[in-house]
Amino acid sequence: MNGVFWENIMVIAAARYSIVILCTLVFLAVFELVTTYRNWTEIKRGNMAVALATGGKIIGIANIFRYSIEQNDSLLQTVGWGIFGFVLLLMGYLIFEFLTPTIKVDEEIGRGNKAVGLISLVISLGLSFVVGASIT
Repeated sequence: MNGVFWENIMVIAAARYSIVILCTLVFLAVFELVTTYRNWTEIKRGNMAVALATGGKIIGIANIFRYSIEQNDSLLQTVGWGIFGFVLLLMGYLIFEFLTPTIKVDEEIGRGNKAVGLISLVISLGLSFVVGASIT
């Protein structure tokens, strides 16, 4: 009976869903440590640039886990590849900051520069597709 429970597709889906939510919260907390602004404080203030950048991070993380779930049978493998993908996404964010020396990306987003926030969203989303394709 116990083995049947863990093989039920609904139980597996709920477990994956729960793990992805938990990982997303942890990953967003890590992003919060990396940025100079406070995501949720700025979003509450109506900072659209931070909302765009944060939304891109959430979509990027979810997309990486989408690929990870598709390609891995075990929950542990799914989480492992999700963490690896997150690290690559985080590195992409830091590289974006480094490769734009004339723009202080983090400061511009914190100040509400929507154009920089939108580019950050697009970069997070685009990189998540590259990372996801690499997982397969």
